Amino acid sequence: MITLLSEAAADGRLSMSEHAERSERALAARTLGDLTRLTADLALPSGQPIKLYKRRSVMAAFARERREGRWVVPDVLPVTAFFGNVVLDLRDAVFASQRVTVYATAVAGQIRLIVPAGVAVEMAGRSVLGVRTVRDRAASADASVVLDVRTLTLGGAVKAVTARRSRWRPGLRRT
Repeated sequence: MITLLSEAAADGRLSMSEHAERSERALAARTLGDLTRLTADLALPSGQPIKLYKRRSVMAAFARERREGRWVVPDVLPVTAFFGNVVLDLRDAVFASQRVTVYATAVAGQIRLIVPAGVAVEMAGRSVLGVRTVRDRAASADASVVLDVRTLTLGGAVKAVTARRSRWRPGLRRT
């Protein structure tokens, strides 16, 4: 039971104070029913409304890596594409802070950021035989979140694209 509570705290399903309180109650429990009440509201990571990734960084070495859906973007996110492809779809993501720093390293690989409207992208860094682009379709003066992308490209590419809605079908996403 304590292991289950510790895993829930590590995944972010419980705060540290909730973990301490429930652990004390688990040690003081007298019946199995007392124990089940402590974990009844804890869904497994597969049943979470937010995707939980084990690693804070994103790495694609000779492979493809994609993060999409509803996931938590930490305030600092290292992303590396080494002869690979990384796609970060931020349209449904939850940002941990109003300023997120992405350290993007592309060595003969590609990193693509799909950014929702209302998120400003600031890109700076070094590029050797590489490409860095920001394609913003909307004014970002009233941005609620700033995505600070710091790049190092060696024969690779880092691209940020603001998602747009289709004119033909409402709700259909295009990038």
